[in-house]
Amino acid sequence: MSFDVSNRRVVVVGAGRSGRAAARLLRSRGAEVTLTDTDASALDQEVDLRTLGVRMEPGAHRPELLTSADLVVLSPGVPPAQPAIEAARRAGVAVIGEVELASRWLAGRIVAITGTKGKSTTTSLTAGILQEGGLEAAAGGNIGIALSEQVAGSRADAIHVVEVSSFQLESTDTFHPWIAVLLNLSPDHLDRHATEDEYASAKARIFRNQASSDWAVVNADDPAALALARGTRARRFDFSLEAPLEDGVTVDGDHIVERRRGVTTPVMPRAAVHLPGRHLLADVLAASAIGIVAGVPPAAMQRAVERFRGLEHALESVGEHGGVRFVNDSKATNVISARRAIESFDAGVVVIMGGRYKGGDFADLGDVVGRRVAAVVTIGEASDRIEAALRHLVPVHHATSMADAVSRAYAAAPQGGVVLLAPACSSFDMFRDYADRGRAFKAAVTELKKERMAQ
Repeated sequence: MSFDVSNRRVVVVGAGRSGRAAARLLRSRGAEVTLTDTDASALDQEVDLRTLGVRMEPGAHRPELLTSADLVVLSPGVPPAQPAIEAARRAGVAVIGEVELASRWLAGRIVAITGTKGKSTTTSLTAGILQEGGLEAAAGGNIGIALSEQVAGSRADAIHVVEVSSFQLESTDTFHPWIAVLLNLSPDHLDRHATEDEYASAKARIFRNQASSDWAVVNADDPAALALARGTRARRFDFSLEAPLEDGVTVDGDHIVERRRGVTTPVMPRAAVHLPGRHLLADVLAASAIGIVAGVPPAAMQRAVERFRGLEHALESVGEHGGVRFVNDSKATNVISARRAIESFDAGVVVIMGGRYKGGDFADLGDVVGRRVAAVVTIGEASDRIEAALRHLVPVHHATSMADAVSRAYAAAPQGGVVLLAPACSSFDMFRDYADRGRAFKAAVTELKKERMAQ
């Protein structure tokens, strides 16, 4: 039986990008929609939604509003354990997320990509590979446009490449990827998830509804990811930089290669990859594995990879001044991501770290900091925690703003060194999001160059 919301009372909780898209989609399907958000200003500008007949309710989420609904749809940023949401569940109201909602109406197949790090890069590159192969593909979900915005144009031959976070996966029920991809797994978002196991369980839902006709693409170098995927019913086609593979994509000498039952076939030269760092090379292997499963010819994959120069805020080069390079990896929002960013450079790194602590142990960076980092500059709420973990290894300087952090990092950087923004924390203590933080870093670098050149 098809999913029908016509004339049903639906409450959308959270007026962010995904929530607004869900409200529009629900109205187009005949639902009576109320959009609620604790931030009244988030609703003030929604003239188009009001025109569509969406009712707005600012302020605290009222339990009576949610318990009287036929369906509650959560934006990814809304914690599902809030009292009003729990009350709705106890009242028998179905509570789902925006990705779950949209997926019930998509006509095309889904490629879902999750992991602690690398989701956006892999999702964007995968969409490019599929498009270069002549397939109709669009990226969405946690990157680009919300999945709800893709429903109207979805056709049976479309492939929806969906970046899915743990926040989105935890509120799925029937979500069914044709290809489910797990890039890696390490502790993250412990400011939202109560335990590491809860976080991992949310990630594992990507495999929950797969059948033997589907595919799972997993990082064979990551024991935690392998363990999480062990129970999947889907066929496996993994990727690896180091582990031996019978079936999957790996690196052999100067080439990225496909292995099938022990037979090795070149896919593209490694030189086709223009992204720095081994972790970004692993993302290319993952995207290549998806392309192979989808039937994209190697030549088309190589063209897409050669054109792909990475994403903003992901090891993004911001130029050079006075013999020092500046690199923006604002998307490195956890400890393991920061580690991979630092490992992308040999030595002479001054790393800007800090923000709102979201779990993990900064002491786990000790070995790589000791080998490659010249100094650490801290910002934000986690500054003292970072200093306590690393001050016995390198000088640690506190900064009061991003501009101050860039100035202090440049002063501490050796000739030929790198000033790297790799926060290992979320941005919400000082910035709207990681992109706002990355733009602040780039603006500070630009201003520093102007000041130094004027001297």
